[in-house]
Amino acid sequence: MGAIDRIEFSDEKVTAWGGMQLMKQLLDKSGVREKLNDLALPERVSNRSYASSQIVECFWTSIWIGAGRFSHSSYLRYDDVLKKIFGWSEAPSQSTYSRFFNKFDWKRNEAIFAPLQEWFFNQIQFDNLTLDLDSSVITRYGEQQEGAKKGYNTKKPGRLSHHPLMAFIPELRMVANAWLRPGNTGALSNAENFLDETLHVLGNKKVGLVRCDSGFYGEKFIQKLEGRGLNYVIAVKFYPTIKEAIRNQKKWVQTKDGVEVCEFEYQATAAIKPRKYIAVRKNIRILTKATGKLLLFEEEQIQTFRYSVYVSNVDLPAEHIWNIYKHRADAENKIKELKYDFALDSFCVKNFWGTEAAFRMIMMAYNLMALFRQICLQSKKQNTLNTLRFKCFALGAWIAQHSRITTLKISAIGEKRRWLDALFDIIPQKSPPFHFPNA
Repeated sequence: MGAIDRIEFSDEKVTAWGGMQLMKQLLDKSGVREKLNDLALPERVSNRSYASSQIVECFWTSIWIGAGRFSHSSYLRYDDVLKKIFGWSEAPSQSTYSRFFNKFDWKRNEAIFAPLQEWFFNQIQFDNLTLDLDSSVITRYGEQQEGAKKGYNTKKPGRLSHHPLMAFIPELRMVANAWLRPGNTGALSNAENFLDETLHVLGNKKVGLVRCDSGFYGEKFIQKLEGRGLNYVIAVKFYPTIKEAIRNQKKWVQTKDGVEVCEFEYQATAAIKPRKYIAVRKNIRILTKATGKLLLFEEEQIQTFRYSVYVSNVDLPAEHIWNIYKHRADAENKIKELKYDFALDSFCVKNFWGTEAAFRMIMMAYNLMALFRQICLQSKKQNTLNTLRFKCFALGAWIAQHSRITTLKISAIGEKRRWLDALFDIIPQKSPPFHFPNA
């Protein structure tokens, strides 16, 4: 006789996501639902249709529990306990989400997302931050998505794609701003306006440093940063004149085994002022996995070094500037998390501005989860959403009612029960502006 002798079904309403009560508490404390109601979201067409703020809230929740496309988001329709947790009588279908996002246009996006992000960062107490600017490629499949164009796409050459622009705040592990752009757009396209909006979103908070990869290396953008009085470190593209400048450098200083740096002044043309450049070269015979560009100069018989070059106005030694820039690599990890855990590249509608609206709503879902990690978990180790699903949110639960009191009963024992009990006590004690102890 086996361990299971019979299978029976029950009408008892249960959920696999009892831990979502934590996010419900956070949404209530943040006041984000009230803010959504103040924004120019598409209006409901009848009393029977869903409020726009509820559609957004359902969209966020579906992403947090693992939805990878709009059809997955309709799972909420069948989870009565989860609907009860959030106070929804019903949840939208796949077609409701598609119709909702297809109502967005350029004006509506402009009127919603910058004010929403500005309001959000006003709820957080912090200052003197770093901005990491980056772009990415989102491959699209099919022929119907507006703005999906053939452009730079290393993983899927020739495929249609979108080319988003993003700004990250590493100290908060949040997204400061994000725009979706057509796939044939260059990294620097509209970067100056994007920077202006990002700084507006952050209000009077001081930006101490801007870090960018080589896609942002351009005179106009650098002048924009300098005009704003911002410190910057930008990776440099290897134009022939840059290669020649590197070749002429003689004062290399070894910082550690296999790594040398030098600092030099470089002026591209007479019309451009000279700036400080930092070159780093790594000996590939010693550091076999070194990153950087391979350059073979005439006097070399074999390639020996990989090179990286940066331009900066930061008044620090070359080695320190290089070390400052290396931390920008965390932006790549954030993009990976957004794609793998938040399905950033999967929610798409025919209308370009509707796709951008879904894209920017996902960024808000990411920030709300980052807020949860900071004020509730208060750990320097930042678990990904995929880890948090199993650690905090995937909890079997059901609802019981007795003497007019509604109780969410969660299945947990031992240390896990005590740990969860403490988590549920943290958020009710918090209120905006939220302070980040680990930022």
